[in-house]
Amino acid sequence: MTVAVRTPAVAGRFYPADPDTLLRDIRGYAPASPEARKPAMGCIAPHAGYMYSGHIAGAVYAHIAVPERCIVLCPNHTGRGSPLAAMATTTWQTPLGEIAAYTEMGTRLIERFPMLREDAAAHRGEHAIEVQLPFLQAQQSDLKIFPIAIGTQDFDALRGLGEAIADVIGEQDQDVLIIASSDMNHYESDAITRVKDHKAIERVLALDARGLWETVIREDISMCGFGPAVVMLTATKLLGATSAMLVKYATSGDISGDGERVVGYAGIVVE
Repeated sequence: MTVAVRTPAVAGRFYPADPDTLLRDIRGYAPASPEARKPAMGCIAPHAGYMYSGHIAGAVYAHIAVPERCIVLCPNHTGRGSPLAAMATTTWQTPLGEIAAYTEMGTRLIERFPMLREDAAAHRGEHAIEVQLPFLQAQQSDLKIFPIAIGTQDFDALRGLGEAIADVIGEQDQDVLIIASSDMNHYESDAITRVKDHKAIERVLALDARGLWETVIREDISMCGFGPAVVMLTATKLLGATSAMLVKYATSGDISGDGERVVGYAGIVVE
């Protein structure tokens, strides 16, 4: 049987296409020793080009002992495909090699939550999961992933997906990390962005999925991955999470020097 392979869409643009350069960069962004890494239930990590947000994503993964199984959630930037689009049987490829599908989890979750559809179109050109994968591969050679692209803001759908993920993870006999790929507020001034972002971050640190959803809508915070974050918070809270930690925060202005139109980046670990 031929296995579908999702080839890199943004290698050479968002991150280096050369494997040696890529691995060197990742080790620079995430320098912590293996002894410093601890198991986590979930996290939020940004997905801009590594030049801008690699140091934030690296800080997240420097804190986490990445398990062999991960669910990776991202926003749907392209608008293609189903509102809740998964790939349960597709192998992902990066410059660091191939990553097998977490098929057992994917198949079970699609059965458990029919709004979740097998749909490659939503993932074909989407960068937000792809940029997370080299960080995971650098730690975990036996990695399997179940990727989900989220193109809906409907709270009931997001909550339902989070509940289904919690149910299915609860059936497993191994650790599963739930990753929400998200940048924060987009294209306002650095000062405004920091105020808006910290309102959203406050709700994440409180493990308040509904509060995050309400805050993003009410305050007009253009946090592209707040849907994935709501799903991750819902699932981890049901699975027994008790705390969240802001590992690092910055804006693109910290790199570019332009404080007029920035994007915010937050790295958060949920335990």
